Amino acid sequence: MTNEPVVTQINPTVHSDYSLQFNRWSLKAIGAWPSKSSTSRHERIISFTLNIICFSSILFTIVPCSLHVFLGEGSFYIKMKVLGPLGHWIIGTINYITLLLRRNDIRHCVNHIETDWSMVTRKKDQQVMLRNAKFGRYVAIFCAIFVQVGIMGYCLITASNTQIVEIGNETRILHTLPLAAYEKLIPVDRKPVNGIVILSQFLSGFIVNTSAIGIFSLAAVLAAHACGQLDVLMIWIEDFVKEARNRGKDAPFNEIAVIVEHHLRVLDFISQIEKMMNRVCFLELFRCILAICMLGYYTVMEWADNDIKSLTTYFIIFMSVVSSTFILCYIGELLTEQCLKVGEVVYMTDWYYLPQKRILDLILIIARSSVVVEITAGKLVHMSVYTFGDVIKSAFAYLNILCQM
Repeated sequence: MTNEPVVTQINPTVHSDYSLQFNRWSLKAIGAWPSKSSTSRHERIISFTLNIICFSSILFTIVPCSLHVFLGEGSFYIKMKVLGPLGHWIIGTINYITLLLRRNDIRHCVNHIETDWSMVTRKKDQQVMLRNAKFGRYVAIFCAIFVQVGIMGYCLITASNTQIVEIGNETRILHTLPLAAYEKLIPVDRKPVNGIVILSQFLSGFIVNTSAIGIFSLAAVLAAHACGQLDVLMIWIEDFVKEARNRGKDAPFNEIAVIVEHHLRVLDFISQIEKMMNRVCFLELFRCILAICMLGYYTVMEWADNDIKSLTTYFIIFMSVVSSTFILCYIGELLTEQCLKVGEVVYMTDWYYLPQKRILDLILIIARSSVVVEITAGKLVHMSVYTFGDVIKSAFAYLNILCQM
């Protein structure tokens, strides 16, 4: 927009790789990173093999646990104690399937980001985009730490507990399974089998956690990039209006077309994010309600036992689920506010320096910005901080009902 230094010393690919690096690492670990035309056959085979391993490991955990809930013996509380972790595994599996089915949409968003970085020509614009890329990267890492520490910490603490099992005249000391298994299907009361099942549950736990991390990191990075593009757009608008002071009334203003095209490009990118994330967001809101309800129930039932280890684990998982859900809701609200802010920036500029026809062009930008752009949960609920508050209230309401039972 202005005669500022052009970015030539750094390859744009470096910055696009920086913003997407964590996503690529996490999704490649479970074979969910979308391939492109240049992907070799060897890499495609590895990805397919990882998909088979991941699904096999998850099913080896979910099926015996589900049978234990519906067919196994035990009190209501014991079955509810299993239902909480089982719900996390099932939702994580759905997330994993969603990542695989949405590969083309993810690849489209990745290509969009790479194109945007290749189009940047000014140092100031590059710095704005890089600042937002760092924010998205830090949020993704923060989510990964909380999710892995919360769930894997639960698995580790549970597996460190032992129980004494008497079979005939033989007494066995076995480690407690993070997810109980149906003993008629898998003889978990035997030492070699007990250890193998625990290891497989750790592996499946890592997989479902990584799929959740992949969802959160994608949402954070894509939303941060969209906010960066909107920030760049607002800089362009301000520069465009300031330059009008140094021009004559009849001077050509071709930059307005560039601004409008870029605005529509960013809005199209946000609509792609909404298309890819709306079902996942609905599932995450459900996970949050389920997790808070179950964790609160476990805490109430075990409070009198003064088991500090279990209560600490529940608190860590609670913080993990609440923080990740809050980030998704905050991202939705942030995108909406940034889209509306474009119209506000246009209105607050010295637009009266422009010719009348150009003022009408700016009015069109304001009108387009006034149309609310939302990230929704299943196209039903707007993802916002207000929605996060409703989710927390709903979770505690269901917890109250469960405790009455």
